[in-house]
Amino acid sequence: MLSSRIVALDAMGGDRGPDIVIPGAALSSVRHPELSFRLYGDNTEVSRVLKDHPDLAARSEIIHTDVAVGMNDKPSQAVRRGKGSSMWQAVEAVKQGHASFAVSAGNTGALMAMSKLVLRPIADIERPAIAALWPTVKSECIVLDVGANINASSAQLCDFALMGAAMARAIFHVERPTVGLLNVGVEEIKGDEVVKQAHAWLRETADLPFVYHGFVEGDQIGQGLVDVVVVEGFAGNIALKTAEGTARQIAQYLRDAMNRSLLSRIGAILAQGGFQVLRNKMDPRRMNGGTFLGLNGIVVKSHGGTDALGFASAVDLGYDLSESGLVSRLRTDIEEFHGSIASRLAS
Repeated sequence: MLSSRIVALDAMGGDRGPDIVIPGAALSSVRHPELSFRLYGDNTEVSRVLKDHPDLAARSEIIHTDVAVGMNDKPSQAVRRGKGSSMWQAVEAVKQGHASFAVSAGNTGALMAMSKLVLRPIADIERPAIAALWPTVKSECIVLDVGANINASSAQLCDFALMGAAMARAIFHVERPTVGLLNVGVEEIKGDEVVKQAHAWLRETADLPFVYHGFVEGDQIGQGLVDVVVVEGFAGNIALKTAEGTARQIAQYLRDAMNRSLLSRIGAILAQGGFQVLRNKMDPRRMNGGTFLGLNGIVVKSHGGTDALGFASAVDLGYDLSESGLVSRLRTDIEEFHGSIASRLAS
């Protein structure tokens, strides 16, 4: 099996481990028949589920591990005892060239700590970021960082812009994506000094590998104004969870309204086609998967509580990123940008 067509899966990660990971991998294997799978986890548990998916089993290898990282484990504890874990070994497979990317639904903090330790950040990257897909009225956009870095510096925000643009080229297939900085207003005078400095650097740097739009506000994310929205991790995580909660709230409002009377229930039946389109657009499983950008390898974090369809989406995302040559392109972009900033500061 060629490593460029192999995915390493932490089969024990997430709330239900193999019971979700294996069916999710089976769904993705249908979409990508060229993929093969390395399944890291307890052989007995993985085999129990895999026997119900013979097509996937024929394209999979189980690598037994005795240790699984718990969802509530502290990252420091997970790293200390985690070298034999299913999570660690899945990431290690990427480093060793045994797989082109890794996917885990396990503990986010532990996965990020292990990924940074095993794969190491790309040169000149201070901190990797977590990038998430976000639905918009036009299609989708990328938002980063959504939780890995609190109080990012101006330079790190610029790095996030480069990371997000590289990801946008990979999955949106646009050569020069548009990038915006999330701010409390679009006016030049608004925002703290960190955001203003990042804005100045991005605006003044020639030959960026993307189109810098400038500031965007929170209510503009869903409008699809830009392909990539850059924000530090604290605000980004709050924005993401607020959006997810709002989507669930709207869905509940619709259910309540449609069941209020006989007439409304009849209307709901007549409009079920439109409601199905709305459900699909708002379904978080379709965009499940946070990408760890800025590392010397591709790691995708699936939501721990997702189902098989959601996990398959995370595998699909990893596949698209690995096929695009994301890491090598990002290395070049980062080197050129930091060289440009250094030259300007020296002059």
